[in-house]
Amino acid sequence: MLVSEFDYVLPVDRIAQEPLADRAASRMLHVDQLKGTRRDGVFREFPDLLRPDDLLVLNNTRVFAARLYAQRSGNRAQASNSRHPVHDFLRGRVEVLLTRQLTVDPNEWECLVRPGRKIGVGERLYFRHRDAEAGGSDASLEAEVVASGSFGERRVRFEPVPNFFDVVEEIGQVPLPPYIRRDADGGGPSQSDRQRYQTVYAQPRGSVAAPTAGLHFTPDVLGEIRGRGVEIAEITLHVGLGTFQPVRVERVEDHKLHREWYAISDQAAEAIRRAKNDKRRVVAVGTTTVRTLEFAAELGTHVGKGIEAGSGEADIFIYPGYKFRVVDALLTNFHLPQSSLLMLVCALGGKDLVMAAYKHAVEAGYRFYSYGDCMLLE
Repeated sequence: MLVSEFDYVLPVDRIAQEPLADRAASRMLHVDQLKGTRRDGVFREFPDLLRPDDLLVLNNTRVFAARLYAQRSGNRAQASNSRHPVHDFLRGRVEVLLTRQLTVDPNEWECLVRPGRKIGVGERLYFRHRDAEAGGSDASLEAEVVASGSFGERRVRFEPVPNFFDVVEEIGQVPLPPYIRRDADGGGPSQSDRQRYQTVYAQPRGSVAAPTAGLHFTPDVLGEIRGRGVEIAEITLHVGLGTFQPVRVERVEDHKLHREWYAISDQAAEAIRRAKNDKRRVVAVGTTTVRTLEFAAELGTHVGKGIEAGSGEADIFIYPGYKFRVVDALLTNFHLPQSSLLMLVCALGGKDLVMAAYKHAVEAGYRFYSYGDCMLLE
């Protein structure tokens, strides 16, 4: 199967640059697999389309300020001797996107570095607030590059500091996807993105990208869903490098996903097992939820069990031909052409049906990607 089979043409003006003021005001394309139909609607209708005995599963991960700016060690002496050290620091900055904290050594992180070609193993990086001279935080971090990969991938080891994540939140930025640009020179996220690029039910910190299908929910919508008798379970998958990396192979089967940390609680595992045993629908909110549930189900199958509570690292790649064990329906945003996420949606809904729905969404003026509209596939 060729990656090019999952291509489509998207005008640039269809890529949402800002979130709607009202999270629940997004449009929603309802695609019915059994009937082979689609209908234009709005997300506020979502509770009406759920069945009272459904199990709705959410990914409750929290995005952190994973985009940092650093000064290379090669520029440190020059900057310290300059009359304008902060200016020199900013002029020579390196962008570092933290993507995955290693479990063996929590001080080590996988990351994407730009410009990557200039950053080699042994280089030391010095992090501070990019607007320090304008009254920004004076918090700082120091790290060494300990391994190098392709396409700007690096592994760095931070010098231990108390409250590492608190420092990162002080000096970092919300890592909005590269297709969201705030101004003509590619400016960064606004302060409001710290709240808006986050689900209202976000809890454990660890993602470098939001599980975007969840951005449409409000406390009122969740309350309405519960009021209809729908059971809600929460799992965690910290979205990592895979969401930023394109598929660089020609054949779908040759693509490999990066590992991402996940956790399923005892309560969530029990709710999922109960729903499957009772032949009730499991409705996943977002592709990250799908990957977590299906990875855990495959893991359980290998040891003769269903989904079990626990944590680990998931690297499941779902594309057409995959046999779903848990997920019956999916709420999802619209994804990039030729992306692994689009392939997952096609696996659940059928490639022809999903690609036709995408063509319709483009023609009907839907807003695409992270801050865009959504699709219910059932």
